[in-house]
Amino acid sequence: MDKVTAMTSPRPRISKAVIPAAGLGTRFLPATKATPKEMLPVVDQPAIQYVVEEATAAGLTDVLMITGRNKRPVEDHFDRNYELEDALRRKGDSERLSRVQQSTALATIHYVRQGDPKGLGHAIQCAEPHVGDQPFAVLLGDDLIDPRDPLLTRMIEAQAEHGGSVIALMEVDPEQIHLYGAASVDPVADGVMRVTGLVEKPDPADAPSNLAIIGRYVLDPGVFEVLDRTPPGRGGEIQLTDALQTMARESAAAGPVYGVVFKGRRYDTGDRGDYLRSIVRLACERPDLGPEFRSWLRTYVSEEMPQID
Repeated sequence: MDKVTAMTSPRPRISKAVIPAAGLGTRFLPATKATPKEMLPVVDQPAIQYVVEEATAAGLTDVLMITGRNKRPVEDHFDRNYELEDALRRKGDSERLSRVQQSTALATIHYVRQGDPKGLGHAIQCAEPHVGDQPFAVLLGDDLIDPRDPLLTRMIEAQAEHGGSVIALMEVDPEQIHLYGAASVDPVADGVMRVTGLVEKPDPADAPSNLAIIGRYVLDPGVFEVLDRTPPGRGGEIQLTDALQTMARESAAAGPVYGVVFKGRRYDTGDRGDYLRSIVRLACERPDLGPEFRSWLRTYVSEEMPQID
């Protein structure tokens, strides 16, 4: 392909999503001793299903999950359960039958085991044989994005327009930036930034901004070559943030890195407190649960909470 043709050819359509799901979930022990953290319920469906639904809503119907030991329940959840379906069918419970079958029909889902838990960067490396030389999305299961705020779709559009890789950024309290990777940026377009540097979990005094990286990425396949030469970083693990920092600095190697600033609704299920708050928020907004639950919650807060204090 000559240079002119290469410049004018449309960028390949993104169709593949990678969902790392190999973590041990130690923050939720003992609940996660035998149950994968991805299968912990958020209201009445496991957290991982929200993530797959987000991917498919953005048009990504080819999903690769990076799993590890004791993750078989994740695979079972997205597989058929003929005995359960038959029991529901014989009872005439069409509503629950439909909900059970929904997870099976969401996408074509593949699985690969990470093996040694060497960090998020290493988990992404495990996806290379499946992804090949096409751009792809990465969705982390600790961040649930409200479907009314289609972040991933915006990121895919930004990648189609600007090329390179795109990460999701969100403004946080400067005192909380040490919990995240932080980005230094230059504005490019409305809500889109050129990322000039990244720092993993900086001290608030040293943070380049209060723009935190949250768990959504659209990555150029050049990330694999960069990860191959990325040494272990924080915690002795291969950090995706370190590879993205290299890509931002050496844009000729794998394309530039852009950021989309997200100002919508995000539910953080990464620790116990945020997990509980996420359940309450989502339950309050459910049309089938919300009215009764909100009424109970108001009564509980106004009448019972003072007694607990």
